Amino acid sequence: MTEASPGRLSEEQLVDWLRLIRSENVGPRTFRQLINRFGGAGAALDALPSLAARSLRGRVIRIATREEALREIESARALGVRFATTGDPDYPSLLREIADAPPLIAMRGVSWTAQRDGVAIVGSRNASAAGLAFAERLARSLALENYVIVSGLARGIDAVAHRATLETGTIAVLAGGHARPYPAEHARLVEEIAERGLIVSEMPIEWEPRGRDFPRRNRIISGLSRATIVVEAARRSGSLITARFANEQGREVFAVPGSPLDLRAEGVNDLIRQGATLCARPEDVISVLAENAGTPPRKNLFDDDSLEGQDTLIDELDLFAGLDGAAFEERAAPKRFSPPSPPPSPAADCVADLDARPGGDESPQRDAHEVVLSLLGPAPIAIDDLIRVAGLTAREVQGVLVELDIEGRVQRHGASSVSLAINYKL
Repeated sequence: MTEASPGRLSEEQLVDWLRLIRSENVGPRTFRQLINRFGGAGAALDALPSLAARSLRGRVIRIATREEALREIESARALGVRFATTGDPDYPSLLREIADAPPLIAMRGVSWTAQRDGVAIVGSRNASAAGLAFAERLARSLALENYVIVSGLARGIDAVAHRATLETGTIAVLAGGHARPYPAEHARLVEEIAERGLIVSEMPIEWEPRGRDFPRRNRIISGLSRATIVVEAARRSGSLITARFANEQGREVFAVPGSPLDLRAEGVNDLIRQGATLCARPEDVISVLAENAGTPPRKNLFDDDSLEGQDTLIDELDLFAGLDGAAFEERAAPKRFSPPSPPPSPAADCVADLDARPGGDESPQRDAHEVVLSLLGPAPIAIDDLIRVAGLTAREVQGVLVELDIEGRVQRHGASSVSLAINYKL
């Protein structure tokens, strides 16, 4: 086995860490409790069966085996993935600051990317052309200010933000493991990100993402970022969960205002009413971050009472309650990682992602009429921008616009712009 370099685990230690964090009901809080109590992952593993039996009245929990950990290490190496702990120099410094930081993350790509100040750009998978164009402009402008763009690899706003900053480096956070990026058609985008940016996951390498894993991923997106910007989000959207985490973590929350006639803007307009900072141009973000450098905001945008009674997103054990009265910093009530009420169904994020979205070569083929119509909204969009984000030829887009014009579904504006007719609803 290899020896550990300063701040990094030896291979033997990595095996123990993987076994512990992959064991049933052991999450970030429980992991820290065990390490603090027993001084290391190996000793914690030895004590875990009897400790769990005492605190859980005999219920047996499953502990990951050495063979499973070794297989995961081998799979990671085959994919060019390395593991980093909170004490590792490569571990993202901003992520290390949050209360529920993953003890161990799997990283693929350029590690130093994670040491730059991040800004998260998230939003609707079913985004309008105007939203996609603004997200692209926003991402490129922030990258020029040396911010690294962070997002969740989803269709729509996420994918556009990643693609706009491939050359300068972007960070994609996976809901599943590195061997199972979601959605599958973004496999090529993952490879492009890894060349100059970074792919991050806290899940096992072969983990297939479930619905509840997407909100769990969102806390990492906000945790990697000094600010989170929401571009188009319906109410009860996963993007609003990311905004909630950002607010709980003491990070800036920005919202891009949208038309009150567009359902895709209801969530962001609500955020602005609740006190999120309005973002109408890249300078709105750049100036606030410059002014507040070193002094993170503490304003609360959400009603704390809405968290009561919600289940945690990470099932964890409380192994020490009532055993010996020892004082641990982590024995405080567990922090709840809860989505806005009402919570999404178990597979809400997966279901939302099943519809093909425009904006990338990997997207499944869709009817040109359907693509153009889905991209239009009440806000005018330049036809050139519409053509670009639709991934169609100018002739195809112009042909669809003529059809929609005849049907009375679109409205023409100056400067070769077009929008949905005001009396037409999505």
